[in-house]
Amino acid sequence: METLLEWARGPIFRGALAFLILGLMRHAVLTWFESVRAVQRAGDKRIPYWALAKATLQWLFPVRKVKNRLLYSITTVSFYAAILITPIFLAGHIVLIERSVGVRWWAIPNHLADFLTLIAVVTAVALVIERAMARDTRALSRFSDYVIPLLVAVPFATGFLVMHPGINPFPYNATMLAHVMSANLLFVLIPLTRPLRTVANDADPFRGGAAPAGVSGQRSGGMAGQGE
Repeated sequence: METLLEWARGPIFRGALAFLILGLMRHAVLTWFESVRAVQRAGDKRIPYWALAKATLQWLFPVRKVKNRLLYSITTVSFYAAILITPIFLAGHIVLIERSVGVRWWAIPNHLADFLTLIAVVTAVALVIERAMARDTRALSRFSDYVIPLLVAVPFATGFLVMHPGINPFPYNATMLAHVMSANLLFVLIPLTRPLRTVANDADPFRGGAAPAGVSGQRSGGMAGQGE
C-alpha cells in the first residue's frame, strides 16, 4: 500500500497535474483562436480583446449561468468557491506541489479548509437533488450530469476523513489512496468533461441553444470549434 501511495502522490500526480494544466491551456487557446476567427469572418478587423478574454473566462468558469434560480445560484456559487479554494490553498496540497514542481504559496487555516470541504460535499449532493427535483432540468439531464458532482465530491469526502482519523471508519492508507487517486482522476477529467460547465448547464435557459447577447459572436465561434 505504501508503494501505491508513493506512486499516486508522485509520478501519477505529476502526470495528472501536467495533463490538467496543458488541457486547460489548450481549451483557452482554442477558444481564443476560434473567437478571433469568428470576428475576422464577420468583416470587423477590430478584435475586442477584452471581450474575448471575458468570454474565455466565462466558458471556463460559467458562474454567470447560475443567476436564474436563487437557491440553485447560492448552492452553485458555494460549490464553486469550495472546490476551487480548498484544493489550491490547503497546506498539505501546497507541500505536495512544492515537492513536485518547487513552487509554494500561502495556505488557509485547517479549520477553514474543513469548513469548505464540508461545503463542497454537501453542495455536491444538493446539486444532484435539485437537478433531480426540478422538472425542466430533469428532462434535459444525462446520467453524467448526476455522476460528475458526486465524483467531484469524492476527493473532498475522503480528504476530510484523512484529516480526521478519529471519525474515519476505513484504514488510513486505503482512504488516502482513494483520496489521491480520485483527485488525480479529476485532474484528467476536467479538461475532457469540463465538470464546472456540467454543473452550470442546468441553470442555463439557453442550454443547447443560442448564446447570450453581448458575446454571441465571439462565443458562438469559439464554442462551435470545440463542442459542448
